[in-house]
Amino acid sequence: MDFQAFDSAYVERLRAGDRDTEGHFISYFGELIALKLRSRLASRQAIEDVKQETFARCLHLLRSQSGVRNAERLGPLVNSICNHVLSEHFRSTSRMEPLDDQPADRFIAREPDALSRVITEDTRRIVRQVLETLPPRDRTILRAVFLEEREKDDVCREIGVTRDYIRVLLHRAKQSFREVYLQRTAGRQTC
Repeated sequence: MDFQAFDSAYVERLRAGDRDTEGHFISYFGELIALKLRSRLASRQAIEDVKQETFARCLHLLRSQSGVRNAERLGPLVNSICNHVLSEHFRSTSRMEPLDDQPADRFIAREPDALSRVITEDTRRIVRQVLETLPPRDRTILRAVFLEEREKDDVCREIGVTRDYIRVLLHRAKQSFREVYLQRTAGRQTC
């Protein structure tokens, strides 16, 4: 689709009700509006309703006393009016559907958002780096208990300590991890 620039002569022809200019206006912006609405509305009827209301408001504004001050901005004006009509459509349809009848599962996000994924991946990277800087015994204990979620009795047998002493070693390993982690992330804290 070729994008077009508009001038005051075009807007004046629209104001005067020139059929050819009106046909061009509806054809040109009809395609753009339809492209925009296809990704936002489910039914053809809803798309057509929003499109027709957008055109009605645009033509009413063009023919009103105040009219359009800047003909070159006709495209963004039509887009803005379409956005308003679309918002009104969403508000009116959401009022028609009672929330009590809808399962709560519809409102629960299944996938983490992009920011959460980035933060999670960044945190994993830092945790791996911190673990690599710890002494081998601390690293082994923390990986076994927290990352691999193994039983403490199995970890005790593996490293050759009693159940009571593993608590002491685990406490020390966590303390070492916390200190290194806080050093690594000290400059990253914002807010």
